[in-house]
Amino acid sequence: MKKYIYPAVFFEDDGCISVKFPDLPGCLTFGETFEEAVNMAKEAISGWIIVRENENLDIPKPSMITAKEGETIVLIEFDSVEYRR
Repeated sequence: MKKYIYPAVFFEDDGCISVKFPDLPGCLTFGETFEEAVNMAKEAISGWIIVRENENLDIPKPSMITAKEGETIVLIEFDSVEYRR
């Protein structure tokens, strides 16, 4: 249990802001606004990591991500120790 920082890819999709974490398989979310998408990204990463920690599964290391046209990269931080308090 510790602090994690992962790049999240934000992009427009059908009028929403979709978010994916390339290093965390299946960790996806979206929001109607950029602010909502950031908040949803924080929720998504917290759930993904807590489940992995609880089940003693490997958690991939973050990688360097390069944004493609139409994408924005945001680093999302999550502290599992603080979350569990």
